[in-house]
Amino acid sequence: MSKAHGVTSTTPVTADEAEHIARVMAALATASRVRILARLREGPCTVGELILAVEMAQPAVSHQLRILRDLGLVVGKRNGRHTTYTLYDSHVATLLDETLRHIEHLRAAAPDTPQPIPHQPITTTGAP
Repeated sequence: MSKAHGVTSTTPVTADEAEHIARVMAALATASRVRILARLREGPCTVGELILAVEMAQPAVSHQLRILRDLGLVVGKRNGRHTTYTLYDSHVATLLDETLRHIEHLRAAAPDTPQPIPHQPITTTGAP
């Protein structure tokens, strides 16, 4: 794994960081927010453009954007009466990309996909 911002695959996760990660993951647990992020991964757009792209009502899109903005996943830039939204940075796109890669990996049933361990009843009689 590459080292970005001092983070590697062996970097410990503090309790505060775990809480923040859980909040971000909870935000991604809502399909409408993922669809908004996926559209913004293609490029900046206004609320009106997002409404058409994700087929949601304006109040719902605005509500989801507020949550995404509060978590640092998107930013909005006001231009007159309109606000143009973008992903906060390329890390957000990478998060989506890696999740899609993981899904495709599972779909392909790759040989290195961990298989569940069969349930073995525990017996207390005699040695094997």
